[in-house]
Amino acid sequence: MLSFNLYLITDRSLTKKGLIDSVKQALNAGIKAVQLREKDLSIKELVTLADSLRKITEQYGAMLFINDRVDVALCTGADGVQLNSTSIPVKAVRKFVKDDLYIGVSCHSLKEAANAQDEGADFVTLGPAFETPSKIKYGSPIGLLPIRNAKKSLKIPIFAIGGIKLDHVTGIMKCGADGIALISGILAQDDVYGASIKYLELLK
Repeated sequence: MLSFNLYLITDRSLTKKGLIDSVKQALNAGIKAVQLREKDLSIKELVTLADSLRKITEQYGAMLFINDRVDVALCTGADGVQLNSTSIPVKAVRKFVKDDLYIGVSCHSLKEAANAQDEGADFVTLGPAFETPSKIKYGSPIGLLPIRNAKKSLKIPIFAIGGIKLDHVTGIMKCGADGIALISGILAQDDVYGASIKYLELLK
C-alpha cells in the first residue's frame, strides 16, 4: 500500500553535498518515497547506487523506486519501478512482476494516465504542472486542470510533478492530488532537510 504524499526524485547533478547525503537529509525530515533516476549511469553504477539507497531507505522505513529499469528494481530489492512512454509497457511489466513491485507511470495527459491505470499501474505522476527545465522536452506546462479531471475519473493515486514550488502546494492539493513529486524543490536547495520539512508541513 502506498503511504506517502511526497515523492522525491533524484538528480545528483543538482545536489550541493552529494546524492547520498542529500537523500539522508530528506529521509530524516520524514520523506517516505525516493525514486532513483540517474539515466547517465552504467548498469553497474546504477545497481551499486541502488543498493546503497535501498539500505538507507530501509533504515528510515521509506520506499525505493527505480526509474525505468525493472531488472535493477528486482535485483536490488526495491519496492517499485517508475515507467515512462519509452519503457517496457505497463501491461508487460505487471504480467512479469505480478505483485512483487509497485508500478508508477510518468504521464503528460489524462489519456496517458487512464491508459496506465487500465494496464495495471499502481499510481501515476502527471505533469509538468508548471514550467521546469527538466520537463521542457514534454512541451508546455499542463496546469492543474488535467490533475483535477484525472482525480474525477481515475481510481489510482495521482502525483503532480513539474516545477512545483512551495506556493503551489496548496492549490495542487485542492485539485485532489494525492501528493507531489519533486526534484529541484528539495535536492537543489542548500538546506535539504529544511526544504523537505516545509513541503511536508504543507502536505499535512
